[in-house]
Amino acid sequence: MVSEVEERAISKLRWKLLPYLMLLYIMAMIDRVNVGFAALQMNADLGISPSMFGFIAGIFFIAYFFFEVPSNVIMHRVGARIWITRILISWGLVTVFTGFVQNSTQFGILRVLLGVAEAGFYPCIILYLTFWFPGKYFASAVSIFMCGMALANIITGPISTWIMENVAWMGLAGWRWLFVIEGLPAVLLGFVTYFTMIDRPEQAKFLEKDEKEWLLAELKKEHEAKAAFVPANKWDVFKMGKVWHLSFCYLCYVIALYGLGLWMPQIIKGLSKALSLTNIGLISTIPYFFAVVAMVLVARHSDKTGERKFHGSLPISIAFFGLIGLTMTNDLWVSMALICISQMGIYCFVGTFWCFPNMYLTEATAAVGIAIINSTANLGGFIGPYVVGFLKELSGGSTTLSMYFLASFAVMGTISVLALGKPPAEGKLTGK
Repeated sequence: MVSEVEERAISKLRWKLLPYLMLLYIMAMIDRVNVGFAALQMNADLGISPSMFGFIAGIFFIAYFFFEVPSNVIMHRVGARIWITRILISWGLVTVFTGFVQNSTQFGILRVLLGVAEAGFYPCIILYLTFWFPGKYFASAVSIFMCGMALANIITGPISTWIMENVAWMGLAGWRWLFVIEGLPAVLLGFVTYFTMIDRPEQAKFLEKDEKEWLLAELKKEHEAKAAFVPANKWDVFKMGKVWHLSFCYLCYVIALYGLGLWMPQIIKGLSKALSLTNIGLISTIPYFFAVVAMVLVARHSDKTGERKFHGSLPISIAFFGLIGLTMTNDLWVSMALICISQMGIYCFVGTFWCFPNMYLTEATAAVGIAIINSTANLGGFIGPYVVGFLKELSGGSTTLSMYFLASFAVMGTISVLALGKPPAEGKLTGK
């Protein structure tokens, strides 16, 4: 039975925190994935081959890998407000500078710098949510935040392709203005974050005294439940087999996510030569409308039932069938239906997945543990796009081998989640 105080507190957290965090994630994803649309013009201008594009687009994640754990540790020490401000301003500036590159080498360097600048943003937000939301509300909170990813993909296509076709100020190509125009909002939001973000529940003036007392007591109870079986030293997390198991689960998801997502504009373009850039941008939004609705519904059902394993594993198994189906047709709308199925399965995985680290890690160890999982898995953001490009080039432009590659990781993601054991504190964290 949910008390009136609990209901009020959670409602306030959802309305006060999640919309703004989702907005920040929208900006992060726009500046991360707009390269997929820029490539429609940029690759020809800079002489970038498919395999080279996959390499440069994915190299972002190599830098992300090396800097993510330090970034999360610093955030835990200095607070979310200061550190996320730094992240936003630095990645926004790097995105703007990308609009002025003159060759593939400069483009590659700035993709590395973007990874360094943005490193830690996503795991910082996941860690930040653990400071505020008890376990039984965590999946739905993450899924609402993660809507930013789907919404960014809905927004990025039409805006990016419109800019490329209609903006050519001062003699600069449209793809250059794409990076400049889409990078500036992150810088502005950095300053907004510094003055508006609240680090901890103890500082939340929007919570009444009884709401704050309930929330802090609930979070303390969960912390004590996990402390009995989690190493006290945050650096001992590197020795936890379960953290590396979760890293592999998430790696499978990331390979499928970025392998399909970054190449989707070019996949759509290959299905119909009659499509304009704007048409491609508009059509590319369709899968994400379905994905965002499915993700929220699955996460809410997971929170309601307290079941995590099957809510995480089954959706990404559905993505396997969608990706395999893409190898069997060249029809635009049949292919779009299969892409929709694939994206729904991929996106539904992530909201529930982040409940698993929250079950195994205390606040102190979560700063390192979440960063290990996210940084290791985000190497998939390099592997996916690069291998898709390599296989596409190897097979003379066909995406068949690429889809088989992505599908194999979707099924491995299913198996690896099913292989997770039951966390000792699962009952305490789900309210069951």
